[in-house]
Amino acid sequence: MSRLATEFWVHAYLARLRLAGIPAFVTAHGDDTAGAVLVKLNTLDGRARVFQRSYDPVAQSRRWTILADGEEVQVDAAVARQRDFDPDLWVLEVEDRHGRHLLDEPGLDGD
Repeated sequence: MSRLATEFWVHAYLARLRLAGIPAFVTAHGDDTAGAVLVKLNTLDGRARVFQRSYDPVAQSRRWTILADGEEVQVDAAVARQRDFDPDLWVLEVEDRHGRHLLDEPGLDGD
């Protein structure tokens, strides 16, 4: 199965969040075609969680996993380390007090 271009996926994800009334922003613009994506969930209480897509060899599919979880400052430091390592990385920030990110909904695995 062919993969979507990253920029297309990002715009579709942001549109889906907008329709759900969940604010989200691109905080780092990566490679339009094949950049990896990190999604930071800011719960607006000093805590955050960042998700990355990983390949699950058992299910033979990609899924979202937690890269970092905790105080927002620590999560931001983890994101900064990833950006230092991969300058083509996209970083999206989702702000929701209820912890909604929609990554667990069908069609958002990025495949």
